[in-house]
Amino acid sequence: MLHDAGMQVMNVELVSDAYAIAANYLRLTGALPDRITPDDRLVEIIVQLIHRGEFNKLRLANKAISMFEMAHHA
Repeated sequence: MLHDAGMQVMNVELVSDAYAIAANYLRLTGALPDRITPDDRLVEIIVQLIHRGEFNKLRLANKAISMFEMAHHA
């Protein structure tokens, strides 16, 4: 479990799983460079979605992909 400044508790495994799904897709489409370190923007999007109440890793990944792509194209 991860404890942040807002006293929210989130499951690190959930963030990790959703990030892996989203990052793999975004790398395949060329929207995310292939690198070892996590993309901070993508992690932030996933954490925001969890704070809004989304806890399904596939929905998290899909929403994060959409938000990342919208921000990237804006």
